[in-house]
Amino acid sequence: MKNLENKVAIVTGGARDIGRQVSIKLAAAGAKVCVNFLGNEEQAVETVEIIKANGGVAIACRADVTDPAQVAHLITTCTNAFGNTIHVLVNVAGGLMGRKTLPDLDEEFWDAVMNVNLKSVYLVCRATLPHMTEGGAIVNFSSQAARDGGGFGAMAYSAAKGGVLTLTRSLAKELGPKGIRVNCISPGMINTTFHNTFTKPEVRTNVAAGTPLRREGRAEEVGELALFLATDASSFINGESIEINGGTYFV
Repeated sequence: MKNLENKVAIVTGGARDIGRQVSIKLAAAGAKVCVNFLGNEEQAVETVEIIKANGGVAIACRADVTDPAQVAHLITTCTNAFGNTIHVLVNVAGGLMGRKTLPDLDEEFWDAVMNVNLKSVYLVCRATLPHMTEGGAIVNFSSQAARDGGGFGAMAYSAAKGGVLTLTRSLAKELGPKGIRVNCISPGMINTTFHNTFTKPEVRTNVAAGTPLRREGRAEEVGELALFLATDASSFINGESIEINGGTYFV
């Protein structure tokens, strides 16, 4: 049953695209949602307003989830608003940041991509854990790129998302005995700002044409999957990575 009544959730990168849909879906199921954002406050406020307009409860919190001090601020903001227990954490924050092949892939760029995609997950999980009790759920976001190496120039991003897959499995083993489930979502081509920014239109057209369902995915479809993994509907799923790509890649 997809019921999160009286539950508290944090969604990192929760203001737009997939993160927005995750925030909206969790709130619609009854969760009080802390919508984390960094760059665009307007989008975060809009997401909160959408949730409230539909009878939900949400707040927005600006925090750079690659910075331990700001992660601590995120957790404090959430617990001050909704109580000391955090039942659901969804780590959506991440990004490609740019396409660079190995000769141009400097250490600064490599570290930045690792920080936003992998270190952020570690930091937020670590900070959330003291507030998460039995029955809690963590949902991380990897990518199809972790499985197939990603598109041209996505080496650092693919490696970071591969790290998220492995981190998810390690956390599932460590936290499972505490009654906390940890799972992962690995999207393929989803119609989002990510691909508007970093993927050429002709590449998107070709990928969609080669997908058995003959289209890109929608952010709300990914949001529904995150909701499933956050609730007791998935109570015996732990340490799993669920691919959502329309059939372009099979594990």
